[in-house]
Order: sequence, then structure tokens, then C-alpha cells
Amino acid sequence: MRPGHGLRPPEKGGEPLKTAVVTDGKYRASLAAVRALGEAGFRVVVTQTRAEATVTPASFVSRFAAETRWIPGSCREADYGTRLRELLEAYDHPVLFCTGADTLNLVSSRREELARAADFLVAPQPVLDALNDKETVHRRAVELGLPVPREYDEMPDRFPVVIKPHCGEKAGLKARDRYQIARDPGEYARQYAAMRRYDPSPIVQEKVEGPGEGVNLLLDQSSRLVCAFCHRRLREYPVTGGPSTCCVSFYEETMIRQAYQLLASFGFVGMAMVEFKGGRVLEVNPRVWGSFPMSTCCGSPFTALYARAAQGETLSYMPEDYQVGVKMRYLFHDGAATLGYLRQGDWRRALAGVADFFRTPEALYRKDDKGAYRAYLRNSLKGR
Repeated sequence: MRPGHGLRPPEKGGEPLKTAVVTDGKYRASLAAVRALGEAGFRVVVTQTRAEATVTPASFVSRFAAETRWIPGSCREADYGTRLRELLEAYDHPVLFCTGADTLNLVSSRREELARAADFLVAPQPVLDALNDKETVHRRAVELGLPVPREYDEMPDRFPVVIKPHCGEKAGLKARDRYQIARDPGEYARQYAAMRRYDPSPIVQEKVEGPGEGVNLLLDQSSRLVCAFCHRRLREYPVTGGPSTCCVSFYEETMIRQAYQLLASFGFVGMAMVEFKGGRVLEVNPRVWGSFPMSTCCGSPFTALYARAAQGETLSYMPEDYQVGVKMRYLFHDGAATLGYLRQGDWRRALAGVADFFRTPEALYRKDDKGAYRAYLRNSLKGR
């Protein structure tokens, strides 16, 4: 462990700072969470398993990290749960913020055991499994009367279509490989056969046009809505379909209501992003998502409210408690996306990418935490 700087000492005569443990420090979302929890007055401890990181994570050198802990082995090893529990027991019932999917699934599968050591908002494993299954989400949305893309059980009568597995994460696919687009019957036959290597019965849906939009929600232990904010994808990489590299915050009451209705119907607890396109529900990410740093860029109290709700506080939802029209981008990935749009002949997006290079801040840049930002850039250049 490493004693860190950035720790806020308790006021004279006051209570010691409450501890928050952020897992999987290598992720960009972890750095955003560390900063938000530190600013909310928590003593932040950041963890990372040795096997999943070959360099020091940027969150480890953040001025908001009071302490850092390397965990031996991998987050996929059988002993990881025991190691995490023992780490949590070293503190006075801390708040636990799970960033990585493997850690989230582990905590979900051992909720009762780990709840004796920490406070957290994590849904039961059956709920996570249901929300990770795109077909289950699609059926539930139909039952609730929510707008969804058309699905095909046989050869589509219209193209283009999207072909995807029920759960790309369980198939071990990276985000950019979790769906394929078929523009004609021949391409459909090839792409469908290729996807069957990962799923014996892939999902086939009409391709909905328009930008991807994420409705990001926080639900407490009773599945009550605590916080929400929305972001719209402006660019992605690979440009043929991949994670967001630049997005902008916006507010849409109807989409928030629909997303909450969907999550609440499953009895969901915790953080999730419901993805929309063309006003239709596509899928759910029942965990911390790639563009999570937007929560701090747009000033949403999302992470601080997570910690308060995890400790059992009953909170009222406040609509539009963040700034709209705020852009953020990931410097290197957005640069690659801009070049990709240029090669594709999409001049509008390419020129917008060039303009944003000069006018849109990098998602993780902060003047008061430059050491973490420099570490993040170094790690990004190394591809780690």
C-alpha cells in the first residue's frame, strides 16, 4: 500500500473521513470516480489486480487518492473474492465503487458476504444476467410498450440489419466486435455464420439510424431513481461502430422516464446506462460505462450520490442537476476517429473532430490533478 497525497484531514474535533474503495484503478472511469469521491470528502483507496495492469494506473497518482493497493493475481481467479473481502475488512465498512465488470459480477455473486464488509449498490446476479442479455431486454421493453428496433427471426426482408450476440461480454468480445452490419442477403449469410461462433442464435435487428444516446441512471437499494444524466455520441472508434470518443451532455425527460421504467421492472440496483438510437431502446449496460467521465465533466453529482445512497441514505431525484451542452473527448482515440472519418470521406465529422481538437477539453484533464493526467496520457500511448 502507498500513503497518498490529497487526503483531506478531518476538521478539529470532527469525525474521521469515511473511506471509499474504488476498484480496477486502470480504467478511465476509475480516475473520474476517485476525483469525485475525493471532492465529496471521502478518503479514497484505489485498488488494482496485478495481472490486469503492467503499469501504474493514472488513478494511483491522483492527488485525490489517499491510498493505493495492489491486489495479487487476477480479478478472474477464484481467490479474488477473498482478497477483496480481506482488503475491505481493513477499513471501517467503506463505500465500495466497482468499476470493472469482473469485480461487479464477483460482488453481485457474493452480495451478502461482502455487504458485511462494505456499503455498495450492486444488483443480484440474476438481474445483471437478465440485463446483459439483449433479447431479454428487448422482450421486456416490448412488454412495457417502449419503442424498440424491429427484430427478425428469419431472413430479413429489409436491409441493412445489425447482427449481435445475446451478451458480447460473456462471449469475450471487445466492444467494437459485439455487432456486425449486413447490407444485403449475401453479407447477412456471411456475418450471421461468423457470429454463430460466439452465439448459436444471434439477434438480428433493423439498423436504426441516428446518433447513439446514453441515459445514465443511479438506482438505490429499493430501485428508486436517485440521479440521471444523458449523453449523445458525436464520434466513435472504429468509425464503423465502436466505443464513443467524443460526446455531449443533454437532457431528455421522456428518455429518462423510459430508461427508469425498464430498469425498475427488473428490480435493478446501482449504476447503468440504457442505450437509445433514433428514440428506440437498444440495450442496457448494467455497470460503469466507457463514457462515465462525462458525469464529472458536466457537473453531475452522480458519484457522490452513489456513495450516499450506498450508505443507506434516502435521496430525492432532482431532474437536470447538471450542465447540458458540455462536450468531452478522449484525445488519442478521438484523433484516430477523426482520421477514420477523413478516410471514409465523412468530411462533416472529420472537420468537427479537428475543431474539437482545439475547443473541447480532454475528458480527464484537470489543472489541479496534472500528475494523474500525464500518467493517463503515457498509459494511453502505450496502449495500457
